[in-house]
Amino acid sequence: MSRSLNKALLIGHVGADPELRTTPSGRRVASFSVATSRRWQTQAGQTQERTDWHRVVAWDRLAEVVERFLKRGDRVYVEGRIEYRSWEDSSGRTRYATEIIAQDLILLGEPRSGPVGWVEEPDESAGSASWPEDDELPF
Repeated sequence: MSRSLNKALLIGHVGADPELRTTPSGRRVASFSVATSRRWQTQAGQTQERTDWHRVVAWDRLAEVVERFLKRGDRVYVEGRIEYRSWEDSSGRTRYATEIIAQDLILLGEPRSGPVGWVEEPDESAGSASWPEDDELPF
């Protein structure tokens, strides 16, 4: 039997305050961007840097956590799956989007509100989120 895996892990900074909405069926959804950067030295000894932007989507209870705690500039760990979508815009052109569908989220740094060490109970359908203790960081 063959196995496959679709998993994305990001540690970066939130680019703008998350956008929240409710679908017609009543589900909450939050979307936000995360910037990841890497640095390297060229053969000439110059330092180069590249920043990549990732669109992240969180559903249901995880969207509520994002709404309550996540703000522009916050450092965040996101775990999820990569999803590709396409649609036709109003002018008939095909548009494409690549998104990370968040399944787990850890807010890195001090919380803005709520008790330190706050932990949301995992929900298989919505993912989980927590404030890590210093020795629980994923790196």
